[in-house]
Amino acid sequence: MPLSALRHFEQKIGRQLRLLEVRKTIIERNIGRQIRLLERTRDGIGRKIEEQVRQFERKRGIRLDDEVRFLRSWIERPLTIGAVTPSGKILARTMARYVDPHSDGPVVELGPGTGPVTQALVQAGIAPSRLVLVEFNSAFCKILRSRYPEATLVEGDAYSLRRLLETLLLQPAAAVVSGLPLVTKPIKMRLRLIRDAFDLMLPGAPFVQFTYSVASPLPRRLGGFSAEASERIWMNLPPARVWVYRRA
Repeated sequence: MPLSALRHFEQKIGRQLRLLEVRKTIIERNIGRQIRLLERTRDGIGRKIEEQVRQFERKRGIRLDDEVRFLRSWIERPLTIGAVTPSGKILARTMARYVDPHSDGPVVELGPGTGPVTQALVQAGIAPSRLVLVEFNSAFCKILRSRYPEATLVEGDAYSLRRLLETLLLQPAAAVVSGLPLVTKPIKMRLRLIRDAFDLMLPGAPFVQFTYSVASPLPRRLGGFSAEASERIWMNLPPARVWVYRRA
């Protein structure tokens, strides 16, 4: 290729690269504006919902602080929060019922939130010192530390359960109780979680999971475990069901 043609080609490529940089900058600015708009919209919706909750509180003379915290966290990160409100008392008691208070070993709770299921476990006879609470949300962790100071609190991602707990647990767990939003995760991630949980538990120990879904959040045909389900709990908001899995 002649030198002049080569230079012309380089100049053309240079112009194209500069044009691409300009377009990239414009796209990045547009994306930034859209993100800021979405954040403002999200914040506005959150404030509106909180104000409606507060109005309801004033009319009824009650406080719904945990519900407000859940709504705020769900609006900010909807796929990481297993519920839009704390678990109702009937649902929490149903989950706790599957844990034997006379069993040996720690009881692990995944995604306890503000602690309604934790409270049900304690009321069912599980000593707080036996509880190992794995919570990702730092705001919820502060609440749990103040409410259950005797429990072991692990701030981290429960889907990395083996890494978080295999050196922490001094003996196999008597049960794992989960409030995680399993249905929002890929099947492989769900199965890895329950298999890691089984490896950390006593033989035959239950993995207790609630779900709003009609179907089991863990496909039984793929897991190598048994499954049983509670009756649908219509008094919960939204209605829910408890599934209990044990290694086959």
